[in-house]
Amino acid sequence: MADLKKVTTEDVQKLREATSAGVMDCRKALIEAEGDFERAKAIIGEKGLAKVEKRAGRETGAGLVESYVHNERIGVLLDVRAETDFVVRSEPFRALAHDLAMHIAAAAPETVEELLAQPYVKDESKTVKDVIGEVIAKVGENVSVSKFFRLEV
Repeated sequence: MADLKKVTTEDVQKLREATSAGVMDCRKALIEAEGDFERAKAIIGEKGLAKVEKRAGRETGAGLVESYVHNERIGVLLDVRAETDFVVRSEPFRALAHDLAMHIAAAAPETVEELLAQPYVKDESKTVKDVIGEVIAKVGENVSVSKFFRLEV
């Protein structure tokens, strides 16, 4: 175990900004990693993925409809869901909805399953499912794409 004096408030804050994890989770990860910032980031990531898997079966009853129109030629309506209205109104969730609508306009998936498997247009090293998983880890609730419609003229 790391010496608690070696884990500073600044280290915790830096890890929190890098991962969006909670203060106590960041502190515990830094202690477990014995002050190694990169190892602490990896620990936070692993625990976040475990939380994502645990939440996968939870009902997503609250949601929002996001719309996006690109150059007045491509339009997207997207139904994205979370467990509570609180999360639906949060910034990470709203940003995800907007980014997914833009992705759908650009990549033209035909089904939700195809969308989830596509490389994410903003970072092709990740799939859309990975990006949604990152938001699930941030907001602490299950998030799902219910349906979408894409129209191109």
